[in-house]
Amino acid sequence: MRIRTKYLLFVAILHLTVLVLTWFIFPNKIFFLLAELVILVSAVLSWQFFKQLIRPLEMITQGAEAMQDRDFTVKLVPSGNYEIDKLIGLYNQMMDELRTERTRQEQQHLFLEKLIQTSPTGIIILDFDDLIQQVNPKALQMLALDHSALVMKSIHAISHPVLNLVKVLPSGQSVTQTFNGAVTYKLQKSHFIDRGFPRHFIMLEELTAEILAAEKKAYGKVIRMMAHEVNNSIGPVNSILASALSTEKIWASGEHLTLRHALEVAIARNQNLNIFMRNFADLVRLPAPQKRQVDLVQLLQDLMGLMQQKAGEKDIRFVGVLPNEPVFVIADPQQLEQALINIAKNAMEAIQYNGEVVFTLDRYARTLAIADTGSGFTDREAEQLFSPFFSTKPDGQGIGLTLVKEILVNHGFEFSLKRADEKHTVFLLKF
Repeated sequence: MRIRTKYLLFVAILHLTVLVLTWFIFPNKIFFLLAELVILVSAVLSWQFFKQLIRPLEMITQGAEAMQDRDFTVKLVPSGNYEIDKLIGLYNQMMDELRTERTRQEQQHLFLEKLIQTSPTGIIILDFDDLIQQVNPKALQMLALDHSALVMKSIHAISHPVLNLVKVLPSGQSVTQTFNGAVTYKLQKSHFIDRGFPRHFIMLEELTAEILAAEKKAYGKVIRMMAHEVNNSIGPVNSILASALSTEKIWASGEHLTLRHALEVAIARNQNLNIFMRNFADLVRLPAPQKRQVDLVQLLQDLMGLMQQKAGEKDIRFVGVLPNEPVFVIADPQQLEQALINIAKNAMEAIQYNGEVVFTLDRYARTLAIADTGSGFTDREAEQLFSPFFSTKPDGQGIGLTLVKEILVNHGFEFSLKRADEKHTVFLLKF
């Protein structure tokens, strides 16, 4: 039974009891009427007291219900009662502070949400059961997966090279790993406490450009030192050899033809050594790309026409699966062509004899796949394919794919090189 009902029941019973008693106590009608008047005044005063006590209680009850509904905009009006008004004032002050705190938390939440969504670092947030609760756009781009393929899925049920590494990574630790021999990620796993329980989150940071710059700085210094020493030696040596060859007295008799031939071979070898060093120096001196609009269809047609004759000598066929309409990208045409030539040459060298290289350009996905039927590479070789000076060929210099990598990274194009199956290796570019 509510307090209001109890109070009204008590006042009614009390006044009815007094009314009956006055009938027996005051047989004189005058006194009886006076007693009835006093009872009536008492009832009116009781009703007034009831309103003064119950109405503030009802207001406080409404305020409590508003708090329960998390509606912090409700404020109580002073009742005129000193004691009750102190309570109402305290309630209103509390509501103001709660409203201010909620506004501050909402602003912080919106800022954090905006920060996560626009962060250049990939962020994956898990719930208590290691289900993926949130993935920001950068993480989706790095993983090359759709939002629906990740959200509310267990991280342990998703097979992906990056996530497979994250599964075994302890909380609070980080690791740097290169995937597909081309892209290097720093993975960091940590956790925060939510309602007393830990929740994990993963941060993915791409380090490809930074590592490429560090590598270039290191091998650039080595190449410059080597070129300096080689040029300082080859110049004088070639000058002496050329002087000797131009001295007719030495060769007039015809007795030293073998020596003459040896000197000519030495000069040719020195020239080849110069070319060899110049190739390395070109890698260090690669300029910033001068970007403009380029038609990929025309570029690929020209490239296949340029290399078809040499490929035909080894019975290698170039096949172009190209759109009928132009596909434009913003790039440096010379550098992009050089990168594609190096990729095509690697494909031809992997095939060696009798095979095909297929160029597939998808205008909607904006991807170019260059597939060859070559011998491919092992998993261990795949990790080092884009490393400077690494080559799977006995006479390779190991700068072809390094140059390709630098050109594509400078353009901001995504790329990967992997075995599609036992018979095909695919170099995939995403513009």
